[in-house]
Amino acid sequence: MTATGTGTGPGHAIAAATAPGIRLTAPAPGWAIDADVVVVGSGVAGLTAALRCAAAGRRTVVVTKARLDDGSTRWAQGGIAAALGDGDSPEQHLADTLVAGAGLCDEEAVRTLVTQGPDAVHRLIGAGARFDTAPGSDEIALGREGGHHRRRIAHAGGDATGAEVSRALVEAVRAAGLRTIENALVLDLLTDAQGRTSGVTLHVMGEGQHDGVGAVHAPAVVLATGGMGQVFSATTNPAVSTGDGVALALRAGAEVSDLEFVQFHPTVLYLGRDAEGQQPLISEAVRGEGAHLVDADGTRFMVGQHELAELAPRDIVAKAILRRAQEQGAEHMYLDGRHFGAEMWEHRFPTILAACRAHGIDPVTEPIPVAPAAHYASGGVRTDLYGRTTVPGLYACGEVACTGVHGANRLASNSLLEGLVFAERIADDIVAGPARRPGEPLLSDVPPVPLLPPEARFEIQRIMTAGAGVLRSRASLAEAYQALVRLTSKSAADSADGKAAEPGVEAWEATNLLLVARALVAGARSREETRGCHWREDHPERDDLNWRRHSVVTFRPPHTVVFRATDSADFPATQPDSLPTPQPETEPNP
Repeated sequence: MTATGTGTGPGHAIAAATAPGIRLTAPAPGWAIDADVVVVGSGVAGLTAALRCAAAGRRTVVVTKARLDDGSTRWAQGGIAAALGDGDSPEQHLADTLVAGAGLCDEEAVRTLVTQGPDAVHRLIGAGARFDTAPGSDEIALGREGGHHRRRIAHAGGDATGAEVSRALVEAVRAAGLRTIENALVLDLLTDAQGRTSGVTLHVMGEGQHDGVGAVHAPAVVLATGGMGQVFSATTNPAVSTGDGVALALRAGAEVSDLEFVQFHPTVLYLGRDAEGQQPLISEAVRGEGAHLVDADGTRFMVGQHELAELAPRDIVAKAILRRAQEQGAEHMYLDGRHFGAEMWEHRFPTILAACRAHGIDPVTEPIPVAPAAHYASGGVRTDLYGRTTVPGLYACGEVACTGVHGANRLASNSLLEGLVFAERIADDIVAGPARRPGEPLLSDVPPVPLLPPEARFEIQRIMTAGAGVLRSRASLAEAYQALVRLTSKSAADSADGKAAEPGVEAWEATNLLLVARALVAGARSREETRGCHWREDHPERDDLNWRRHSVVTFRPPHTVVFRATDSADFPATQPDSLPTPQPETEPNP
């Protein structure tokens, strides 16, 4: 086996994938363009990688599913965590990250993040991002969030950090004249006869320079597609977050790790038990500034639960909210920030204030009803310290990736920093090697997968919310597994009978969600413990003896999801051949 990636930079490498690929049912590409690098996604990770590759002279194309500024980054309220303040240090940031990760962080990956993070933030400022400063000072104003023992969160516009980061990077991309393809859903990875990346296929929605299904040929593909929150009924993620990058990687034979660790943000505006789609987030920064979690009687139930009370890591707060709700027969708890006063709400949290008022709630005069909702995927496409996946030439960064930084539970505001740091490392690895032409893609040899009808999306969301949501059990996960298998079997039968769904964006998204859901459930069923944001009511304790390990999922066409576990010491692998040959456990029996 050989190390993956197109560059020659140092660092960990992981074994190349050998699984055969499969593709979505789609028309053949009707147009094609050439590039050295194609970046899929336009959040902080994607645009940072694209700008750095282009600055080094590589022909770079950015492909994004909506508009350039429409991804998850612009919804980030809290900020960017980095050791920027007096008295803080990367070592302290590392310690807080390791605690939040519940024993599954890769320490070398975390150390890379926290030591390179401050300089990456300053480079972002150099690219035009403007962060809030302390009154009467040019120093960055630093906030505090859950799991952090220091004030180290840089924010912009009070609670509009993501929007400012997105603005600065989009303007930099446009000023640099990078080629961009907007409103384009990436379908599948192209590979050559040697199994190396040779580009992507994509479908451009709407009229423009390109329309319909086409291809971008490139020897390096960077997945920065964001999360998969839309696999659940209620999420903080935008509608475009349908797990497209993870599904693409699985179909290409790449390894995906730790998908069971879905972080449910504890304080999402509660809009009723039937609420679906993207829900308003009440940033952790609100608790960082002193808001209290209370029940209907006004009791602060987090006091005594953890040394940091409301600022405990997110998994602990989410579990405490659900426990209190179950005890009282309630559907939500409350976040009380009335003591802030109107001026603080208007200047520090204007976005949250407006969102609450739009739903008839005024935080200035009443507590905010809150409940957990799907927020962030701590797992994703398995990478090394340079973002290289198990498919040569395919990289991943941002929420779509599993770098080892987050472990079983992401520390608040580490996500934007991870996007910055690992995107820069990916670009450095790409430009360290010689530019080369992509190999001839093998289109005819890759079989198509049957498509689900668009309405299946809502069935998948209901299945996952009921069976693999915040609180899981052997029984609930078995029910979810069986329901997902039935959907898979039905799509195959419909295809055989000539009744498969027609190719199109909604059918492709539903099919992506089904594959991601099956991979997530495979990991969650096998992990018989409670750790981080994976909560098994039938296995309520953490089991370090048997489960201080990472789940690794691959896809074997046509319908098999394969699970194995690997020790923390093997993640990322230190040598290309250090991973054991998979002895697959195929979706455990119910």
